[in-house]
Amino acid sequence: MAVPARRRGRGFPKALLDSEHARRAIGEVAVPYGSCSEPSNVAAGGDDCPVRFRCVGCAHFSTDISYLPDLEAYLADLLRNRERLRAVVDADDWAKAEAMPSDAEISRIRQLISRVKADLDDLTEEERAQIQKSVAVIRAARNKVVGLGMPRVRQPLPDIRPERTA
Repeated sequence: MAVPARRRGRGFPKALLDSEHARRAIGEVAVPYGSCSEPSNVAAGGDDCPVRFRCVGCAHFSTDISYLPDLEAYLADLLRNRERLRAVVDADDWAKAEAMPSDAEISRIRQLISRVKADLDDLTEEERAQIQKSVAVIRAARNKVVGLGMPRVRQPLPDIRPERTA
């Protein structure tokens, strides 16, 4: 009598992996540079973040290698903004302090980038090539999904001549 595939160990790991992917997809929402598993935010479809969308500082945030270029661009933006704000002389100190990217956020982004790169460096050339191919597919799909079905609505231009009729 033949032993079923799942009892021989074949098929079961794939089913478990598929189950894990489904479980994670249900318990997460997409956020900039990764995903969020904070229960109230997930229940609200991503519209109820208790830390006001400061995702990289939250324990419920996770990211992966597919977001590495985005994280690097975000870090560059933070550093540029910090230097630009330091050069501003005609703003109140409280306003500059509110707008200034925190050193903690910059450090956290640097840590995420370093950890992703270190994990990538631990792989073999073949594994790295497979990862890069997968990342290219994921990023292409993510770019298509973001643009599909989402109409872009611009802010209406102010009417500079209200006395004129159309």
